[in-house]
Amino acid sequence: MASSPDLQSQCDLLRSLHRPGAPLLLPNAWDVATARAVVAAGFPVVATTSGGVAATLGYEDQEGAPACEMLAAAARIVRGVEVPVTVDAEAGYGMPPAELAAALRTTGVAGCNLEDTDHAGDTAGRLRDPGRHADWLRAVRQAASADGYPLVINARVDVFLGPFLAGAGPGTQEGLVPEAVRRANAYLEAGADCVYPILLWEADALRRFISEVNGPVNVARLPQAPSLAELAAAGVARVSWGTFLHRDAMARFAEQLASLQK
Repeated sequence: MASSPDLQSQCDLLRSLHRPGAPLLLPNAWDVATARAVVAAGFPVVATTSGGVAATLGYEDQEGAPACEMLAAAARIVRGVEVPVTVDAEAGYGMPPAELAAALRTTGVAGCNLEDTDHAGDTAGRLRDPGRHADWLRAVRQAASADGYPLVINARVDVFLGPFLAGAGPGTQEGLVPEAVRRANAYLEAGADCVYPILLWEADALRRFISEVNGPVNVARLPQAPSLAELAAAGVARVSWGTFLHRDAMARFAEQLASLQK
């Protein structure tokens, strides 16, 4: 079943907004209300955060929520706004490529994030083999294209994630760039539209990564990262906030609740 002309045009619009030096800004939403707030603030695309959506549904991030519930939440957001929606589809929820592509098309999303961390079984938390992951991304692309669905794939590269969460100090990201570049270029060659080295923030390492990668680059808007102007000057094509806005909103809510008891 071919995608509707409206969905195709939304995919095309989303893809066209990946402009190195003039990055697409994606403050991530987690439900219809926050998605509508993003649109009302003038942003041209809504992106979801898997962490925020999962928490709203009562689950943990990293595929703790059933795929059907995550996709149903995405579908509600799609119905609630008139701009393209790109969904954080985590590592694909263990779906075969054709099933995943069909589910995303049915949900009505213009794009998706797909990460190279495994969340299943004995390999949970480990990075997937880059060659096998590239083959899987290629199969997702081919399945979507076979149905006339120009899905925008943002391939997340998780090389920097583990060390960052483990508390690696400043100056340590440079040594991880070669492996991140190897993965990123393999994923782009497989059909990804953009690559996302999540938690890469050190300026020199980021500039080197961008210079050696053969496609658009998405970065996370970390508090310690370069400014938006500096990211644009480095050639970043897409900036997202991930779970940060959800975490901030929940922290503010907790503060408000605490103040009610005074």
